[in-house]
Amino acid sequence: MSALAATTGDLSALMAEMGRKARAAAGALATASAERKHSALIGAAQALEQHRGEILAANALDMEAGRARGMSVAFLDRLQLTGKRVDAMIDGLRTIAELPDPVGTVLAEWTRPNGMTISRVRTPLGVIGVIFESRPNVTADAGALCLKAGNAVILRGGSDSVHSSAAIHTCLVEGLRGANLPVDAIQLVLTTDRAAVGEMLRGLGGNIDVIVPRGGKTLVARVQEEARVPVFAHLEGLCHTFIDKSAELQMAIDVTLNAKMRRTGVCGATETLLVHKDIVATHLKPVIDALIAKGCEIRGDETVQKLIPQAVPAIEQDWRTEYEDAIIAVKIVADVGEAIDHITRYSSHHTEAIITEDPASVARFFSEIDSAILLHNASTQFADGGEFGFGGEIGIATGKFHARGPVGVEQLTSFKYLVRGDGQTRP
Repeated sequence: MSALAATTGDLSALMAEMGRKARAAAGALATASAERKHSALIGAAQALEQHRGEILAANALDMEAGRARGMSVAFLDRLQLTGKRVDAMIDGLRTIAELPDPVGTVLAEWTRPNGMTISRVRTPLGVIGVIFESRPNVTADAGALCLKAGNAVILRGGSDSVHSSAAIHTCLVEGLRGANLPVDAIQLVLTTDRAAVGEMLRGLGGNIDVIVPRGGKTLVARVQEEARVPVFAHLEGLCHTFIDKSAELQMAIDVTLNAKMRRTGVCGATETLLVHKDIVATHLKPVIDALIAKGCEIRGDETVQKLIPQAVPAIEQDWRTEYEDAIIAVKIVADVGEAIDHITRYSSHHTEAIITEDPASVARFFSEIDSAILLHNASTQFADGGEFGFGGEIGIATGKFHARGPVGVEQLTSFKYLVRGDGQTRP
């Protein structure tokens, strides 16, 4: 779709047409061979490589517009494409292409006493609507994952990444066309009119089966409030790292620094640091000094303020804030139990990490915290589908139904039961 008309009536009609085209494409994809889907993804990866210059030029337009609007450093980081990030998209497409095709996989099979055999088999979800902000690489990740799982997808990115997303989408379509798959399997909403989001949330006349929001708290809240179709919830990434009393010092420094400062704008960035009271004298200052040296602002409780002159007093809201910036809230806790209590109270159920050499602390942390991803002695920034071996992700689901954690190819499928008999009737 090259353009969308500005009027609400025309917009509704055009969005509805996208829905109908997606539904038709989904029917073709549901029975498409693994080889054709593989070919489409490899073709898209090759197109990204061939059109690298155009993609970076399009992103430069978005970056220029973002700076003119006064976007924060964190938002500009999410928006920016570099050579390495284009390489990552290409690698992601190729990795997804090589994953086993989930469609038709037999999840379980059994025989009943009457001789009937029952199989539970993976099937595509159908049509997926993905609404995202800022990160243009989501265009490639979401499009590729949905295609691999046999789903059609309608992508609606933020107005700040419209040029970048369009350039990437062109490459995905090139891959589809080369594999003789319907080009409507991956559609991009090009209008910046926010009413398009409302149309998608209403389901486009029953043609969208699930919505996946990927963005800030305001976007996710709107989706959860207005959606008339199921939603893979991805709330904010209010992630915690807890340094336990047995933590090895250099590991604590390295992991915490990476968890906060590798990329401050990603949803897996640590926002609150908890430190066991017994290692305040040995661990707190070296860890905090490393963060400050990288330009991180410290917002601490009373103990932290006494020991770290640069610390700003933390208030209640700091424990509830996803900064998406070089800011971290720091609290001293009495033990692993208090750390768990704090996380239980304030977490968004996204990702939490514990740094410790005590197996008992790990066991308790893993069993008592109800977040989608828990890590031991590793950075929270590993909360990523690519790092999990999924090739990419469509988001991190923090709900408990159907999908949880990184939403990859398998999470973008449902299943059906196939029952085979030889004339059985029910008594």
